[in-house]
Order: sequence, then structure tokens, then C-alpha cells
Amino acid sequence: MIHFGKAVVKMRFVIIAVAIALLIPAAIAYLNTRINYDVLSYLPKEIETMQGQQILQDEFGTGAISMVVVEGMEWKDVSKLRQEIEEVPHVKNVIWYDSFVPLSMPLELLPDDVVDAFVNGDATLMAVTYDTGTSEDETMEAILDIRKIAKDNVYLGGISGIVTDTRDLANAEEPIYVLIAVALAVVILSLAMDTFLAPIFFLLSIGICIIYNLGTNLFFGEISYITKALAAVLQLGVTMDYSIFLWHSFKENEQTMGGDNKLAMAQAIAQTIQSVIGSSVTTIAGFIALCFMSFTLGMDIGIVMAKGVLFGVIGCVTILPSLILIFDKAIEKTKHRPIFPKFERIPAFVAKHHRLIIVIFAVMWIPAIWGYNRTSVYYQLDKTLPDYLPSVVANAKLDETFHMGATHMLLLDSSLESTQVEKMCDEMKQVDGVKSVIGLDSLLGSGVPRELLPKKITEALISKDWQLVLINSEYMTASDEVNHQVEVLDEILDRYDQKGMLIGEAPCTKDLIRITDHDFTVVNWVSIGFIFVIIFFVFGSASLPFLLVLVIEFAIFINLGIPGFTGTKLPFVASIVIGTIQLGSTVDYAILMTSRYQTERASGMGRDESVRIAHTASIQSIIFSALSFFAATFGVGLYSNIEMISSLCILMARGALISMTTVIFVLPAVLYLFDPIIVRTSRGFLPKREKEKKQPEMAGEGICPDGR
Repeated sequence: MIHFGKAVVKMRFVIIAVAIALLIPAAIAYLNTRINYDVLSYLPKEIETMQGQQILQDEFGTGAISMVVVEGMEWKDVSKLRQEIEEVPHVKNVIWYDSFVPLSMPLELLPDDVVDAFVNGDATLMAVTYDTGTSEDETMEAILDIRKIAKDNVYLGGISGIVTDTRDLANAEEPIYVLIAVALAVVILSLAMDTFLAPIFFLLSIGICIIYNLGTNLFFGEISYITKALAAVLQLGVTMDYSIFLWHSFKENEQTMGGDNKLAMAQAIAQTIQSVIGSSVTTIAGFIALCFMSFTLGMDIGIVMAKGVLFGVIGCVTILPSLILIFDKAIEKTKHRPIFPKFERIPAFVAKHHRLIIVIFAVMWIPAIWGYNRTSVYYQLDKTLPDYLPSVVANAKLDETFHMGATHMLLLDSSLESTQVEKMCDEMKQVDGVKSVIGLDSLLGSGVPRELLPKKITEALISKDWQLVLINSEYMTASDEVNHQVEVLDEILDRYDQKGMLIGEAPCTKDLIRITDHDFTVVNWVSIGFIFVIIFFVFGSASLPFLLVLVIEFAIFINLGIPGFTGTKLPFVASIVIGTIQLGSTVDYAILMTSRYQTERASGMGRDESVRIAHTASIQSIIFSALSFFAATFGVGLYSNIEMISSLCILMARGALISMTTVIFVLPAVLYLFDPIIVRTSRGFLPKREKEKKQPEMAGEGICPDGR
């Protein structure tokens, strides 16, 4: 590795020139990477609800549906508004009262279902269909165009509106996320280190690697807005350690090599590669575990972040050393006395009270598990957004005015007889919470020929192979009531049409709940398994994988258990990925301390001295690392108005501090208590003199003390 270090030192100007040049294609690729704002699109493509959505687009040319509430407007003006909306690009149809009959026809002549679905007092409802998908760029632009046409008393609701508002809010906030993370990281690092300028180059190096990471996402075609929003902040938080490792190693080698900064840096690069590879493997493993989710948002986050960590490692041993050497004199001029203390009293306190700490640790598992099991999650996508956004206001208006919480769609075999369809619809109307069931035959009654309906209505509701029935539900998406309602409707549907499908936001969300519940268990066990295996090979130990994972899992249970005590509901994504991220990102703290403990124990030190030295030597690095992670995420969590982003960042920030505290206080106590087991079940821990005692001398092997 020293040869690589010397090569980096020699090529430092070339490395910086190449790094800057690569920013151009990376930035262009980043700007051309499509962002997906529809979380439901990450459901497995083979499930029925997703297949049904595809059929809806392929057979009916309908990719998305919005409901528009119009209040206090004369019907002739509503009709004019309908026509204007129909002129918007990618709007396929706008279905309203005058889509069926002339405005001059009295309401009483229409079926009650149709009247109840489209009229309530001075409010009326229009259904807007698009020829593009729910989260496609064309659909979102169409929604913005409709909002420009609409007046203050017009409200456009539906999942596409939520996706549009999510996009606009995320795009407005994301630059601020980076500024907050960078500003807080600079403050923390400036206080923790002995120079004000070095942290700037840390962040510059990491920033270059972040752009590389975001640019290479172009090869995936698109990434989630959650991934995009978190990538920079999370990469900054989890890779800052590597820069700190390099800096400390550089300064130590500089002292031992008589101030020769080039030789010191070459040696520091070699040492950093060895330590950083071990550290990064656990972090990458945590992110790779997300790829085992059926809900492919996990793969989206996992691959992008694993790639980001890899770029961070490369940048740490190439770009950062080059920057430090080039600007070494400027860095020296900004040196100051470190403000942070050395935390020397904590190791002494833990050594004295390690038995009490173990008792507290054991007892604290009870409330940790209790809170963890009581923490609840929610799946309503509009709840992750501020109440003032147009889509959230519109969905509330839909519920308030028309008691419409969700709209389901039935895809039926087009050859199914009208009498059977009508019988099925009548049965579905009796299901709790079903407000109306509207199909081709229910619009004018089964006795009236379909040919009397306008062509655009028949085209919207029937194709060669399928016919479409709309079901308006009073229950909100993701509620227990609507999930039960979907189950009952599915049972009725199966009796009439085995081929039929129930689709829409609520059925998709019900699938999301089922799939992510399973994913939560899978991801947790896969991440634990990965980390367990890595620790096993790093230490060659049968006991340490259990002990280190137990310590970090305790921190995770505390972190995810706090909402159970405060009554805070978490967005479902946060609850799934945070445990894996916290385990992969913070188990390094435990590995760092244990590695030093192994070194001291193998050198012949006793248990107490080995743990004390390891604790003292690693505590400052652990605190700096955790505070850097905290700084990169906490400010974003406070600022963001998108609760999906805010909750994840708050959980990661809090998790870093909890893991730090657990490793600093609990891990040394665990090492004290389990030292006899560790040294006998691990490679490289047993002191040499103890090994010699356990290995009989060749001359005395098999000989009794009396010489026989």
C-alpha cells in the first residue's frame, strides 16, 4: 500500500486536475437523471394491482386519474372549465354531468348513483383522466396547467397531485439540505480539530465524490426522490470518518518523520486504506441489505448509497491527500487549539462501574423492546406533506364535501354479462364504506342500450378485453377500514369474475403494507447476518459477532422505541431502512474500539489495562465520527417539510448519538465482563504467555511430574 501512497503523492496535481475534469460529465449526467416521485411505483411489477395499472394504460389509454371538486360555480361555467381542462396536453378525458346528457336535462332523470357521485349542494365533481402514468413528467406538467386554469374554488385531488407537490417541494428544499449539512459539519469539525481550513477540504473532497455518485445514477435510468434527497447528506455523514482517519494518521506520521509531509502522507494513505476498507465494508453491507427488499425502493437507496461509500473511500485516499498536500501551508496558518476535551474521565468511570452498567444495560432492554413494539407507522403519502399544499387541501376537500376517501377501479372481463355486472355492483354497494359503484350499465340503467352513451364514455369504460367500474369509498387510503373493505370487495369480485382485478391507490397501498411488513423482517435479518459474518472474519471470533451486534441492536431498539413512548407515528420507509442504516453506519464505532482492545490483549496486556487503553484511544474518534454524522443529518431533519425525509434524518441523527453513547459506555463494560470468553473463542486475543502455558513443551508432552 505504501507504493500506492507514494504514487498519489507524486501525482497529486494530476489527480486534482482529473477530479475537476470528471466533474463536468458527472454534473451533466446528474442533471439528466430522471427522478421518480411516486413511491407506489416501486411495488413489485408482478403483483395484481401493478399488473392492473398497466392494463389500464395499455387497454384504456388511461395512466392516471384525478378528481376535481368545483364549488359555487354555475353549471355553464363548470362545463366551460371542463372543456378548457380537456384541452390541456395529455388530458385524455374529463368526465362530468354533461359528459352523459345535455345540461338542460334535469338531474332527476339520471340514476341516483351518478347524481350522488357528481353533485352535492353547490359542489360538483369532475374526473380527469390522463394518457400518461401517475408519476410521469407529462402528467405532472398537465396538473400544473390545470391548476393555472382553475380558480380558487377548484380543487384537484388524487395521487398524481401528491406526486407533483412532492416534486416541487423536494426540488425547492434539496439545495438547502446540502447547505445545512455542510454548515453544521464545518462547525463540528472546526471545533473538534486543530485547524479551521482542513474541514473545508474534507467537505470539498466529499462533495466531489457526491457529484460522481449522483452522476453515475444516470446508468439506472431514474432514482427515487428520497434517494436523491438523502444521498448527499447520508454520503457526507457516513464517509466523513475516512477523512478524519486520514488526517489523524497524516499528523501522527508527520511528527515521526521529521516534518516530511510527503512521506508522512504516503504512509498515512497506506494506513488509511487498511482501516477504511474494514470500516467501509460494514457500511456497504448495511446498504446492500436494503437490496433484498421486494419493495424496490430499498434497492434504489441501497445501491446508490453503497456506490457513494465506495466513491468516498476512493476520494479519501486520492483527492483528499492531494488537496491537503497542495494547500498544506494554508492549512498550517489556520491551526488552533482543539476545543473538544479528551474525555479521559469516562474510561475511568466505566472501569469502576462496569458491573452496574451491565445491569442497567440488561434492564433497559425491557423498555427498549416495549417501545419498539409499540412504535407505529403510517402509509398515507399525503401525510408526509405539509397541510397547505394544493393536493393535500384538495384531498381534504374531497373527503369533506363528497365523503370520498379513496377511489377503487374494477377491471372486469368485457364479455361478462350486463346482468351479472349489475348484480355484482349491487352487492358491492352494500359493503361498509362504499359510497357509489359506477359502471357502464349503471350510468343509464341495465335496460338502456350502451349505444346511447356518448362515445368518449364508452371508450373510457370498455375496451376489447376489459370493462372498467369505478368504486368510490368513504374510507381513507391506508386505513384499517379501507383495507378490510378491499378484502371484502375482492371476495365479491372473485365470485363473479375470476379474471377481474381491483386496482387503485388503496389496493396498491394495502399491497405496500403487506410487502413492507415482510421486507422489514428480511432486511433486519439480512443486515445482521452480513455484519455478523464481517465481524467473524475480521476478528476470527465466535463470540464477538454476537456481542458487538447486540450492543448496536440495543441502540437501534432504543432509537426506534422512542416514538413508541412519545406516540409519534413514523412514515413506513423510515421504519424499514433506519435499522439497517444505523447498524451498518455505526457498528464501526464498536469495531474500532474492539480492534484496539485486540491489539493490547495480544501484546500481553491484562484485561483491565487492555480495555482501558482501547477505550481511551478510541473515544475521541467515536465522538467526532458520531457528531459528524449527527451534524450532517439533524439540521436537515429539522428543516425539511417532507416528513419522509425529515423522519429519516432525525432518526439517523438520533441513532448516531445513541450508538455513540452505547459504544462508549456499554461496550467497554461488555468487554470487561466477557473477556474470558472472548480470548478463548477468538483469534489473536490470547496473550502470548498464556498461549505458551496452554501449549505443553515438546520435552514434557505426555510425561507426568514424577518423570514417569
